[in-house]
Amino acid sequence: MKLTRAMLDEAASKGLLDADQAGRLWQFLLEREQHTPGFKPAHILYYLGGLIAIGAMSLFMTLGWETFGGAGLLFISSCYIAAALGAVEWLRARGLQLPAGVLAAFAVVLVPLAVYGLQHVLGLWSADGPGGAYRDYHYYIDWRWVLMELATLAAGAVVLWRYRMPFTVMPVAVTLWYMSMDVSTMLLGAYGFFSHEGKIISALFGMAMTLLALWIDLRNRSSKDYAFWLYIWGVITFWGALSSMDSGSEFGKLVYCLINVLMIGIGAALSRRVFAVFGGLGLAGYLGHLSYTVFRDSLLFPLALTAIGVAIIAAGVFWQRREAAIGAALRGVLPAGLRLLVERRAVA
Repeated sequence: MKLTRAMLDEAASKGLLDADQAGRLWQFLLEREQHTPGFKPAHILYYLGGLIAIGAMSLFMTLGWETFGGAGLLFISSCYIAAALGAVEWLRARGLQLPAGVLAAFAVVLVPLAVYGLQHVLGLWSADGPGGAYRDYHYYIDWRWVLMELATLAAGAVVLWRYRMPFTVMPVAVTLWYMSMDVSTMLLGAYGFFSHEGKIISALFGMAMTLLALWIDLRNRSSKDYAFWLYIWGVITFWGALSSMDSGSEFGKLVYCLINVLMIGIGAALSRRVFAVFGGLGLAGYLGHLSYTVFRDSLLFPLALTAIGVAIIAAGVFWQRREAAIGAALRGVLPAGLRLLVERRAVA
């Protein structure tokens, strides 16, 4: 529900609160909204500029930077990190939390470049073959990146502890996603990530990231959403690995379908759209498999699928009419912490 000033004025006219309270409440909501990420012009500029800067020092890093050598890369990245953190302090002192969070994330993104330069200085890096240049960090799966990833996670944890800014979790979550691939290669050898065992490792990484996000959600009592990026990349890692596996049987594909249905339910319960989006994609993929493979020549399958769709709509109508009672009954069987989380994240 979107609250407007007109709603507060209407509540005041009906005696639910006086005009002075309505004005002060509206001012509080306006000030709070300034620090809540959304599609506001200033916020779009913050994130657009931040993502361009982050991309410039990661995905779009050119091979020309290799000419600086390890010492040069270490020096340049260290200067960038110091400048970014100095700007974070300056912005925080002026109450500009969102751009400060973007620059804090930028500082964390520079850590693997600094570690890469340090490894070259210490003679611990060979530039032979794929993965020899820093830009390959974002394109190739290679176990040699693991040390850079561990350093990034440590730096991200320190920056998050120091500044308590949710966007700082973004490079941490992406690094965990990278690590899910590189650890598979480290344990299983070249192309290990693409093996069945590698996909299992990646799925376990994704599940661990998602559970970590849930744990953070359960402990978080502030209005800041520290779990958002962990949910995003955790679900992507888990669902991507799960969807790439070959079940080898129709029963396995049915289990895959049920997992996706469960994800949709979890997304509805926690008000986390990422579960519902990927669960919906998985469910659509399974129905496509049934349509084009199992029931390819069946005349009844489209009719049966239509009936299922109508039944789901009817279930939605039933749920809406009795939502309060059903929700209370379901929350009653949940552990206390999870019940509070569901209630806190419920939207009107």
